[in-house]
Amino acid sequence: MQRLSVPCSKLACTRYLANPTLRNQNPCDIFINHRGIDTKKTISGLLYDRFTRLGLNSFLDSKNLKPGDKLFVEINAAIKECSAGIAVFSPRYCDSYFCLHELTMLMESKKRVIPIFCDVKPSELCVKDDRTRPAAEIRRFRLALEEAKYTVGLTFDTCNGDWSEFLAKASDAVTKNLLDVEEARLRSINPTYKHIPA
Repeated sequence: MQRLSVPCSKLACTRYLANPTLRNQNPCDIFINHRGIDTKKTISGLLYDRFTRLGLNSFLDSKNLKPGDKLFVEINAAIKECSAGIAVFSPRYCDSYFCLHELTMLMESKKRVIPIFCDVKPSELCVKDDRTRPAAEIRRFRLALEEAKYTVGLTFDTCNGDWSEFLAKASDAVTKNLLDVEEARLRSINPTYKHIPA
């Protein structure tokens, strides 16, 4: 099974990168939304490295931000410019204001988001109201989280999962979604646009 998904991923990625009519020249193809303490050195970091090797422009805060950058300015700009996002849900994801803020921005801007449930079930994710944030913001966070929980995604168990197989599936899902997003963009510009399979 893995042998099929890796070539598909490379084929889709090659088509996406090589075809200038398919590729919107965004500085950020994919935004990786994650809880750093849970996944930065594992799934999120590995996905970033994989996408970089495939020639995709990914945004991962620890890789793209430098000292002196304004967090919200840079993160919000990357989300606005990205073609799609990955939300890496982990056990402590909902404890982070930044995670929920980024997810909400992705969802409210109608970006294509691929959820990855890493060591957590969708039903275990919930936004807690600790009374430090306005009620309207908590409501926005909850709506974004619910939308993501009901989006088809990937699951991964870091203790028992096959990392190589997972990275291949995630790469394949991202490249297919990027192709879909770019083809939709091209159809919105030119309604007569038709995809010609490779």
